[in-house]
Amino acid sequence: MEKRRLGKTGHMSTVLAFGGAALWNATTAEAEAGIELAIEHGINHIDVAPSYGKAELRLGPWLEKHRRGIFLACKTNKRSKIEAWEDLKQSLERLRVDHFDLYQLHNVDDLETLYTVLGGEGALEAVLEAKQQGLLRYIGITGHRPFTHVEALKRFDFDTVLFPLNRVLAAHSNDYNDSTTLLKVVQQKDVGTIAIKAITKRPWEGNLHPYQTWYEPFDEQKEIDNSLWYTLSQGVTTCAMAGDLRLWPMLIDAAERFRPMSVQEQAEAIAQVMHYKPLFPRSSV
Repeated sequence: MEKRRLGKTGHMSTVLAFGGAALWNATTAEAEAGIELAIEHGINHIDVAPSYGKAELRLGPWLEKHRRGIFLACKTNKRSKIEAWEDLKQSLERLRVDHFDLYQLHNVDDLETLYTVLGGEGALEAVLEAKQQGLLRYIGITGHRPFTHVEALKRFDFDTVLFPLNRVLAAHSNDYNDSTTLLKVVQQKDVGTIAIKAITKRPWEGNLHPYQTWYEPFDEQKEIDNSLWYTLSQGVTTCAMAGDLRLWPMLIDAAERFRPMSVQEQAEAIAQVMHYKPLFPRSSV
């Protein structure tokens, strides 16, 4: 599987990252099978968070034995310094590790939240103290609104940014979901990029949700190919795998056959999904 440089961290991440959300309700056996599948195909970047159900507890026993060679990224959605410190220490204990390679301020979607986490007694203060103590190496930010990340990068020298990027959003580009400016800024600042929701089709419709993803995913190989290849053709470092282990074999297959899309192929991939409703902005926004 292709590897790409994660910005100024220098780490060569596989173009697919282990999405810890897929272990949300996983049994021990399911989690072990998912980990084995990912490692078998060379995936070397794990992304997890304490808000992902059982994920940290499922990964802990494996990481305790196989920490070396894995780029481990975790997150906190806490906004204050005190709460973020508690989150960070709890994650270290659950994951059975002594440090993170990357620790991210999670779900920072608006300027008010950004100012809070970057301000006095905000979450960033805890993260910076943890870095000084050797508990983490790099600092990132995540969320669903690229505009907020552009502003964040003006205020702090983040090492990575995690955000949604998919062809349905591209088909319905607007001030909320457009990542064009962010992609230019991260390139200028040498910031690593982690894309999420690459295979998103649309918000769930009705009450029947056959996958545990909180959006309806593309679930046929050709559609997954086009979706993942479109996202990887935008120059991002890596894509976090979807939050359902049943989709992982098709994602891995697509990644291992990846080839950059031409401008015309990208336009065709976007045109194919114009009729789907984009995931962002959500109706409540």
